[in-house]
Amino acid sequence: MTHYIEGTGWRTGVLVDSSPSTETAPALMPTHGEYPIYDAELYDAMMADTERNWRFRDALEKYAHDRIVLDIGTGSELFWARESLRSGARHVFAMEAMEGSFGAASQALSGLPDGHRVTLLHGESTGLAIEPKAEVCVAEILGSLPSAEGAAAVFADAKQRHLTSDAVIIPDLCLTRAAAVNFADLFAGRAPAFSGAALPQLQRLFEWNGGPFDVRLRVVNPAQEAIISDSAQVERLEFNGDLQVEQETNARLTMTRPGTVDGVLTWLVMRCLPDQEPLDALQGRTNWASIYLPLFDNGIPVEAGDVLNLTFRSVLSNDGVHPDYHLSGELHTARGVYRARHFSPHRSRTVHNHPIYQSLFPK
Repeated sequence: MTHYIEGTGWRTGVLVDSSPSTETAPALMPTHGEYPIYDAELYDAMMADTERNWRFRDALEKYAHDRIVLDIGTGSELFWARESLRSGARHVFAMEAMEGSFGAASQALSGLPDGHRVTLLHGESTGLAIEPKAEVCVAEILGSLPSAEGAAAVFADAKQRHLTSDAVIIPDLCLTRAAAVNFADLFAGRAPAFSGAALPQLQRLFEWNGGPFDVRLRVVNPAQEAIISDSAQVERLEFNGDLQVEQETNARLTMTRPGTVDGVLTWLVMRCLPDQEPLDALQGRTNWASIYLPLFDNGIPVEAGDVLNLTFRSVLSNDGVHPDYHLSGELHTARGVYRARHFSPHRSRTVHNHPIYQSLFPK
């Protein structure tokens, strides 16, 4: 079913799946973490993410006691600032850029018994300053496509300006993994279409952008049988090591069974302590989902043993924080070699740049 949303100077159709759904069924949403569109529902989902939260808490319990902590993107509830206090932090600098979230955080702070140990700052961390420097930095600024929220640039700036030379960053490590898929197969027999819950998010995204654009496609509960290759690491964010703000990775994906391929599915693997069990967003029950990135205009038939050589490149966008992504693929099959490219910018006015987007946003 096609729904229409509109704003000043724009109007677009959105293909919506109106059939009954369940909590574990595949669902299509736009990405949201890299955009200033958070509301209470999105914050609540993150605070209820037990798979994420116990890992962050374990790290805070190890590192925060009697130390100065910097919480970047503290949110409306000062979530990690409060958890830092519970872990014994001497003082917390909490930063929040979104106006509405900062106002709510100010109210929450006024009700904290130990709120005098928190300094709440309004603005982007890359434009603020603190004194003294922090000994621990905690920030959940990882997207379903892990680097999309600007974690590499934000933490690199924090290391240079906000943190002591021996400071610890939480999380410790985050990887992006990718595998070959066919988009339609991700929905376990249902026709690909946005969930009804996507409409308000798309409305806010397009209003922020000044009009529609080809949003990154967030697939919740993707059908595991849609993955027809092995997986490979395409991005590595070592927050306590050699942190690369821009990266290029070449990966080889080998098909494990027959099927068709039109793009790749990417997902997050994250740990907060070096010896901690990693969280794998494809396997765990977490608020992080998977991101589908299209390559080929149509599904290419493949057999077991066929190879997709994938190049995944992240380059900082014009804002100097959020990355744009460049993908190129070369699929080797018995029928021939197929090449394709895809550009996924943080912000654009490009619409209908791939047949999948033409279907999802009918004119």
